[in-house]
Amino acid sequence: MLKRLVCPSPRGRPAVPAPTLFRIPSGLRLYAIGDIHGRSDLLDELLDAVRSDALAAADRGETPVVIFLGDYVDRGPDSRGVLDRLSALTRDVIDWRFLEGNHEMAMRAFMADPVAQQGWLRFGGAPTLRSYGIDVPASAPSERWLIDAGAELFRRLPSSHHYFLDHLDLLLEWGDYAFVHAGVRPGVPLAAQSRADLLTIRKPFIASRDWHGKRIVHGHTVTPRPVVTPRRVGIDTGAYASGRLTCVLLKDAECLFLETCEDGYGVRWLDPVQT
Repeated sequence: MLKRLVCPSPRGRPAVPAPTLFRIPSGLRLYAIGDIHGRSDLLDELLDAVRSDALAAADRGETPVVIFLGDYVDRGPDSRGVLDRLSALTRDVIDWRFLEGNHEMAMRAFMADPVAQQGWLRFGGAPTLRSYGIDVPASAPSERWLIDAGAELFRRLPSSHHYFLDHLDLLLEWGDYAFVHAGVRPGVPLAAQSRADLLTIRKPFIASRDWHGKRIVHGHTVTPRPVVTPRRVGIDTGAYASGRLTCVLLKDAECLFLETCEDGYGVRWLDPVQT
């Protein structure tokens, strides 16, 4: 029987205990990659390292699975390049999986109703438009420009990008782990979580001391280094600004971290922040 760890709970309510040992199914080698945000340069470097490690694992008889946690677009300079690369990945030796992030949700909402969703431009969408060759005015855009920009973005997206954005998962589970973009609503079963919470929740999830039924691997909330607690593993290290794109590797009960960066060190293993 697993040992249990009980932590203080907000408002004096007893915390739901979390296990202290977490596993994925035997034979799997599972990688999860944090928020990319238009940094195709960092993605290329990390993908090379992950693919090399995964193919070597497959040669040893392991099954490699690579999960991307969403927020592929916005803020960074090459959202189109990121979607080019990800949409071209097909399942062969490696099982590639893709989650939706709140920035993909916002991008699609802008194409559907650009006037109502013009806040996306301030939310990181302007660099995404530029990556598709659409100029963005320095001043507040007119309604006519917004309508034209939404239609033009929809037209310029290759069919492979449309298909990719239309077929993103919200939540994936393996063993003692669940994978989402932002987090989960405390007290709500995983199967009953809303799309809005899975894509946008922050403070209620981060502050919670409850056990969520699985250890949650997520992005969305930026930290300088990956964060590990009994309840969650956070791997958004702010790639678009920091130059650090992070991957967690899970095998049996191991939890290891790999990072690519632009400070001259290349790809390296690193230690998480334990809290």
